[in-house]
Amino acid sequence: MNINHTSSNQLQLQPQSIVLNIEKNGVAYLALNRAEKHNAFDSNIIAELIEQLTILNNNPNIRALVLQANGKHFSAGADLQWMRSMADKTPEENQEDAERLAQLMHRLDTFPHPTLCLVQGCAFGGALGLICCCDMAIASPDSQFCLSEVKLGLIPATIGPYVTRAIGIRQARRYMLTAEIIESQVALNLGLIHISTTNIDQARDEWLQHILANAPIALSAAKSLCQACDAEHIDEHLRQTTSEMIATLRVSPEGQEGISAFFEKRPPNWQPKPSQKNEDKHNE
Repeated sequence: MNINHTSSNQLQLQPQSIVLNIEKNGVAYLALNRAEKHNAFDSNIIAELIEQLTILNNNPNIRALVLQANGKHFSAGADLQWMRSMADKTPEENQEDAERLAQLMHRLDTFPHPTLCLVQGCAFGGALGLICCCDMAIASPDSQFCLSEVKLGLIPATIGPYVTRAIGIRQARRYMLTAEIIESQVALNLGLIHISTTNIDQARDEWLQHILANAPIALSAAKSLCQACDAEHIDEHLRQTTSEMIATLRVSPEGQEGISAFFEKRPPNWQPKPSQKNEDKHNE
């Protein structure tokens, strides 16, 4: 894997199955790049996504992640040729392979910075796991979704917890059992996506503008807060956890900078300067 500087001053990494661009403003664009296979998952693309999420996780300059796909469709889910080949593997190898997909979902779900998924065309099977593991999802009005596994004698096992959390158990039971097509407007009503629009790029830019105006450490802490509130009952332990979180942040350098900037009527130091905003927009 070679790293090159593009003509737009972006940092580009181009593996076989994915493409990564990192903007100067810290926004990483990670794209599925198997358009000829409708961006279907196989062991290689899963491994590459895990690797790149790990690298981005450890990059102190990352502010946000945009997950997208090249080609007509976001993803057809699992590559059926790959799935068929697993019949020749041992039970232990099958288990290890399934655990890698579960690891990918966990890495994306717990990624410390804001994540946005852009969806066009079809998103079937495991693709819904990627969508539900992101903080926000934007889709085109003609996009279609499907939990299609039972049609093939399978179940949406590793993505199940994330899909169920996103749309609720009642809706998950319906769509996992019927494997019916979910149109974009229905996906919006279910909470599977947040926005359905013909101008995905504009919606993406507006979302990123909001994110980049906010405090980076606070954003990561807010994600941790959501995870904690979802996983625990409102009891003494959760009350203690949330109290410690705010007590730590309000005396932190970032928290004090934000409060000082408010009283001094100036932008905090994490906000892009006007010249930087214009440069980043020009580079796109």
